[in-house]
Amino acid sequence: MDFTFTEEQQAAAETAKAAFADVTPDAVPSPALTPGAVDDDFDRALWARLADTDLLGLVLDPAHGGAGLDPIALCLVLRESARALARVPLLETSAVALTLQHHAPTATTDALLPRVARGELVLTAAAQGRTGHDPAPLAVTAHRDTTGWTLDGHTSAVPWAHQADLIAVPAHTPDGHTVLALLPRSHPGLTLADQYGTHGELLAELHLDDLRVDPADVIDTEGTWERLHALLATGTCALALGLGEQVLHMTSQYTGKREQFGHPVATFQAVAVQAADRYIDLRAMEVTLWQAAWRITTDATGALPAAADIAVAKIWAAEGVRRVVQTAQHLHGGFGADTDYSLHRYHAWAKHLELSLGPAALHEEELGDLLAAHPLA
Repeated sequence: MDFTFTEEQQAAAETAKAAFADVTPDAVPSPALTPGAVDDDFDRALWARLADTDLLGLVLDPAHGGAGLDPIALCLVLRESARALARVPLLETSAVALTLQHHAPTATTDALLPRVARGELVLTAAAQGRTGHDPAPLAVTAHRDTTGWTLDGHTSAVPWAHQADLIAVPAHTPDGHTVLALLPRSHPGLTLADQYGTHGELLAELHLDDLRVDPADVIDTEGTWERLHALLATGTCALALGLGEQVLHMTSQYTGKREQFGHPVATFQAVAVQAADRYIDLRAMEVTLWQAAWRITTDATGALPAAADIAVAKIWAAEGVRRVVQTAQHLHGGFGADTDYSLHRYHAWAKHLELSLGPAALHEEELGDLLAAHPLA
């Protein structure tokens, strides 16, 4: 089997590397020194640059102004963005846009997706539910009558909601079906309350009170939420991988220069073993990420559903990125906590990604359920 990336995918990664080359993690105040949000907005200048380099339409069809690439290419780009802690809603906008391309009516895609590719429309999704542990669609109820839909409920930790033009909110119907509503942030009946992530970015808790939605703004096609959820989860694993790789690189650079007893600390066996263990974590995160991305890109069948591969990727990403940043802090000594050095920012972002992915034990339980439901021959 050939596991190499295509020329188009490699080109997307190189384009992303150039686009993020001059992005510095310390462009905003330190989250450790800021009681609220580190900034009220995301990096609009970088967003415009991503639009100019066609990265915002990476996964969209050429008919919508996109490049026509796949989730694997998107994960390669996200990996590069995480190395620089890029403050842009690239994952959320791309995942929602690709989901709309697959499941939304033609009128909706024609109206929205070209604007996404041009950088004119910012999208996000309410994927964490009430607590981050329960399925997101259960946080909001949806009832339909002859004139439209009514939504009620609340959902937490929605990234970039205060800046997004449209928020994709999953909701459950009385018969257990899941629909996806596209809501402007100023929609009547929708209230956004401030929340803050460990990385210092502004999140939002959404409160939906008897919120009326036009039928054209609700997608009830089977599998819509499942596709969006899979894209968001796999993309978050790509962010965790890129962040972890950058942190291990920083650790290698530091321990190669820092001397004790006349020798670089990187030459000490205890230091080398810990760094090697984290390298193994990153390689496991990488291989499980590409397996999950390949499954959702190709819709390939297997002994288990694609959800199993995504669960394995999330287990490694959540546990691995935490171990990488903790070891990095340990090997940096007190310097790792210095707010003039960027490692503490990567630690704060890693914790946010870990919380976004959810606890590994939850995904292990999900994997066990899938194994029980699909016995291997």
